[in-house]
Amino acid sequence: MNRLVFEALKLVLVVTVLATGCARPQAPQSPANTPAPNTRADWQVQFDLSSCTMMTTGKNKHFILEPGFQLKLEGGNEVLIITVLDETVNIDGIDTRIVEEREWRNGEIIEISKNYFAICEETKDIYYFGEEVDMYQGGMLASHSGAWRSGEENAKFGLIMPGEPTLGMKYYQEFAPAVAMDRAEIVSLNETLATPAGSFPNSLKTKEGTALNLLEIEYKTYAPEIGLIQDGNLLLTEYGFIENE
Repeated sequence: MNRLVFEALKLVLVVTVLATGCARPQAPQSPANTPAPNTRADWQVQFDLSSCTMMTTGKNKHFILEPGFQLKLEGGNEVLIITVLDETVNIDGIDTRIVEEREWRNGEIIEISKNYFAICEETKDIYYFGEEVDMYQGGMLASHSGAWRSGEENAKFGLIMPGEPTLGMKYYQEFAPAVAMDRAEIVSLNETLATPAGSFPNSLKTKEGTALNLLEIEYKTYAPEIGLIQDGNLLLTEYGFIENE
């Protein structure tokens, strides 16, 4: 092999290697109306329930799904009351428990929502299957913004609280394209937070936001055997079981 041919072959080889190394990987294509694969941006969006016995009542370390349990959080001029109702509804083929949230601002109701949850008996993972939403302005019903149900309009259930949380877990809590795309990342497993209801060590802290607006970020804290104790600027003031009315 003469020297010119040899040098030419070397040049071709170098160009080929550089072109291959510099080529940008192509992102997997996913139809807009279907959930993206679990590898997309490291956020888990699909959950396999095939080995689960789904229940409407139960609890894990950071979430209580038992009728009559109630949390009250307050901050500034806002009050949030979360109540596990003695009511169930079938969503996407799964019997779910209804958890009601009522929120007031300056003493005026601004939102009432009914959220649908179910727990996997084997793993204690708690899943979120949708919500009905009533938004109020001036005491009058204004909209149902944010309402969704798994199995309808390409929406799929998400994970609201893992039974065995690990630091760095990132998962969608709801997956309703163009409507509700909330997701959470676990950023601490040993928070200590003082609230009007007491000080709670070894708490779980999440960083939560939405894929619909990447600038919307808030932090929530969940205490062992209680659940939500901090939601943005709202702090727990009361908790426990209430008598059925």
